[in-house]
Amino acid sequence: MRILLAPMEGVVDAIMRDLLCAIGGIDVCVTEFIRINDHLLPDKVFYKRCPELLNNSLTSQSKTPVRVQLLGGKPIPIAENAASVAALGASAIDLNFGCPAKTVNKSDGGACLLKDPNRVHDIISATRKAVPQHIPVTAKIRLGFDDRSQYLENALAAYEAGANELTVHARSKADGYKPPAYWEYIAEIRETIPITVIANGDIWSLDDLKRCHKVTGCTDFMLGRGLLSCPDLALQIRAWHQQDSNNNTEKAYEAMRWYDLCPLLLQFFNITVEAYPPKYIGNRLKQWLFYLSRQYPEATDLFENIKRLKDRDSITQALNKSLQQSSVAQQSCPTASVA
Repeated sequence: MRILLAPMEGVVDAIMRDLLCAIGGIDVCVTEFIRINDHLLPDKVFYKRCPELLNNSLTSQSKTPVRVQLLGGKPIPIAENAASVAALGASAIDLNFGCPAKTVNKSDGGACLLKDPNRVHDIISATRKAVPQHIPVTAKIRLGFDDRSQYLENALAAYEAGANELTVHARSKADGYKPPAYWEYIAEIRETIPITVIANGDIWSLDDLKRCHKVTGCTDFMLGRGLLSCPDLALQIRAWHQQDSNNNTEKAYEAMRWYDLCPLLLQFFNITVEAYPPKYIGNRLKQWLFYLSRQYPEATDLFENIKRLKDRDSITQALNKSLQQSSVAQQSCPTASVA
């Protein structure tokens, strides 16, 4: 079983990838998309989006492999840029056919390409031919654009074009991110094409993962918002899988508490302060707290305390106060475990 960290534009950058992978349980990361138009991009663009290229395409702490994702609608420019980034040491090239953003789709990228499976085929085929065979070329699709009627055509197009793996977000572009995810379509895709199919969509918890596994039959899963809201979800899945393999003889996994998470929030805040312009101070932390609030009530409280703060000292004090409060609270509460 593999767990992949999903690319999320403006959210899962190299800092977030490194931190989440260091918590553990993640096998592969994918970068935010790099938009390809008509020309060959300079190396500095690839290094900016994927600084892990300077570290053998591995995250710095956990040494987790990172794939570079490209987005665009023209086969030749994408293939040429894929060859360029492969020469820089990319561990794999991922092609984006899933982004539902209107600005992306209007610019002939992302999910809009699913309206014509031949275009999906041609982009993947050109990339596969341009990239050395030892470097995987993977793709991510949705179930369609306006509806889900072409899910199998697009999956077959990806396979026939030479994709090594296919990630399927179990919604169409029109479905957006509204629940439910239609995992049953992934099951049919997995049964039809003889390459690894990675299930994606609405996996927020271990119970969701179990249901997705049962419905799809997949053993590989891509998590995005679920990992941002529950940073040790991959570890919970690992523990469950290990227990299942050992007939439930292993000790139950102890889920991450707010007390455990606070130091990571402080670390994340300090790194982002140095990485982004002063006018954005605290923005990335507040963004992450939005996701964490789904799992941790304390995240909502902390967000309310810092949402108007714009200086480093005040935000640091609020983080330390939350840590102190959680330290007191956790001494009087039993540790949560995941069966």
